[in-house]
Amino acid sequence: MAPATPRRKQRAPIFAEADEVDVRHVQPYEATKTYRCPGCDHEIPPGTGHEVVVPRAAPDRRRHWHTGCWRGITRRG
Repeated sequence: MAPATPRRKQRAPIFAEADEVDVRHVQPYEATKTYRCPGCDHEIPPGTGHEVVVPRAAPDRRRHWHTGCWRGITRRG
């Protein structure tokens, strides 16, 4: 029997234009909850600076990203 093919996680949406989202940096002292980064699917623990990305067309789809993950996805465009 062949080994099972690993399932790929669905990638976070890539926004076509930077104007489509508002990005706010959260300072470490402001970060009081644990979030899951959609870029790497790892936790962002309390006390970790990160980015809050809010799509203008759908503010209820706000997500918290590691700063490095967000910068990486915006560089890849």
